[in-house]
Amino acid sequence: MNVFRVIKHLFVPHWVVRRAFPKPALTAIERTIAASEKQHSGELRFVVEGGMPLYELWHGHSARQRAVDLFSQLRVWDTDQNSGILIYVQWVDHAVEILADRGIAARVPQAEWNAVCRSMEAAFKRGDYRGGTLAAIGRASQLLALHFPSSGGGHNELPDRPLML
Repeated sequence: MNVFRVIKHLFVPHWVVRRAFPKPALTAIERTIAASEKQHSGELRFVVEGGMPLYELWHGHSARQRAVDLFSQLRVWDTDQNSGILIYVQWVDHAVEILADRGIAARVPQAEWNAVCRSMEAAFKRGDYRGGTLAAIGRASQLLALHFPSSGGGHNELPDRPLML
C-alpha cells in the first residue's frame, strides 16, 4: 500500500472532478452516447471517479481492477448480446480504462480499446476533458458499428447518463 497514493485519493475534493466535467459536458456526453447507440447494438457506460474507496486502496487495486469491479457492480456485463462497454476515468491516478463484455472482446482486440484510452489521456493532459471524452465515444462507436451494426430494434439496456462517483 502506497501511503501517498491513499492520501491523494482520500483528500481529492469532489469539486475538482466536477470542474473538469461540468453539467454541460455531462449533458453532451449523455447525448453523444445516446446517438452512438443508434448506430450499433453495443451499450456504453461512462464513469468518472475522483478518489477510489479506501477498501480498494488498502488492497492496492489499480484503476484497471477498480474498473473490473465497477463493470460488475453496474451490471455492464448484463446485456442481451453481451455488448456492454465501460469507459472508466480514474481522476486521481490519471488513468482511463475501457472494458468490453465478452461478445465485443471476441471481435475487437483490447489493443484497440487501449489506443482509445491513451488518446483520452492525451486530451486530458491538455485539459480537454469534454473533447477527449467525445472523441473516445466517437471512436468506440466506429468500432462497435463495424463489428455490431444496429439491428434497428434494440432497446437501451444501460443508462446513457454519465456516472460521477
